[in-house]
Amino acid sequence: MSYHIYKKVEVVGSSDKSTDDAIRNAIEVASHSLEHMDWFEVVETRGEIRNGVITYFQVTLKIGFRLNDEAG
Repeated sequence: MSYHIYKKVEVVGSSDKSTDDAIRNAIEVASHSLEHMDWFEVVETRGEIRNGVITYFQVTLKIGFRLNDEAG
């Protein structure tokens, strides 16, 4: 087979350290439920501010994973 078919799911990762950590948390937890994950796309970034300091990060991701080809 010379092609792949993908499905995308949207997840939100969070962290009190950084957006990078929020992305890594989302992918790590998603990997427990999804197989054949190949890529991710950051859709939205937001955070919480308290007293002028960023205290929390949330990152919305779309994760692409390959569907199994049962016919092949």
